[in-house]
Amino acid sequence: MNRQKSFENEKPTLYLVPTPIGNLNEMTPRAIEVLQSVDVIACEDTRTSGQLLKHFHIEKRLISYQNFNEDTSTKGIINLLSQGKNIALISDAGYPLLSDPGQRVVNEASALGYNVVPLSGCNAALNALVASGLIVQPYLFIGFLPSSQSDAVKKLREYKNYPMTLIFYEAPHRIEKMLQSVLDVMGDRRCCLARELTKLHEEFLRGKVSEILEVASELKGEMVVVVEGNRDDYEKDVDYGQLLHMVNESIEQGMTTSDAIKETAKKTGVSKNIIYDLVHNKERKENIC
Repeated sequence: MNRQKSFENEKPTLYLVPTPIGNLNEMTPRAIEVLQSVDVIACEDTRTSGQLLKHFHIEKRLISYQNFNEDTSTKGIINLLSQGKNIALISDAGYPLLSDPGQRVVNEASALGYNVVPLSGCNAALNALVASGLIVQPYLFIGFLPSSQSDAVKKLREYKNYPMTLIFYEAPHRIEKMLQSVLDVMGDRRCCLARELTKLHEEFLRGKVSEILEVASELKGEMVVVVEGNRDDYEKDVDYGQLLHMVNESIEQGMTTSDAIKETAKKTGVSKNIIYDLVHNKERKENIC
């Protein structure tokens, strides 16, 4: 077992520092403080990160850490940690490791006993999820689909029957093909496309996949696509008696019927409409009797 007490030792530390996905005002004070305090900052693109650091008046040595040089740069970072240096890992935007480089260095640094400390901050997937209007939990973050169309379709088939809300990243030049593939493989589900998050032209398109596909060619900017999970198969296995029990229990604790239904839907992930119908059908039957 590897047990890390992050702030109760003096071991060298690899910090995972999220950076703004658009609006620079979302850079946290703690992120700025850590970047000012470390010895070296590892980043995807030294030019992009250089501009960010300049904005916050941070002057530190920058080294490149990208997918194509991950082997050599991981060795370099481990070597710096072995010298007692503290390192911050950042991506061009958002959270390191989530569809960005960093997995290998985190695995090796933690295995060698160095501290790996995450900071809270920007994440496009969560921004899109909580504003999507879809069930927030459980959810599954998938990221970018494979660039090959056949591989993308194969990957979508893997997730077709999953009941949880699905989160994808996508680029504007691929969005039409991606949505068409979702429509072909998963059907015309509810979804939300969020683009240009935190920026001036931030936009959320909520509706059926087919509806969003109609305007996809007009859309620009980095995108997050949140897709409803396969609720049908999941809800066939739901214990309706347990759902009614949960609703009644909440009502007994002082909630209104409406709030009790919402609370039960949130806890179970079952559609609020299904629970509503279940509760009111029961009431109708009792009134008839």
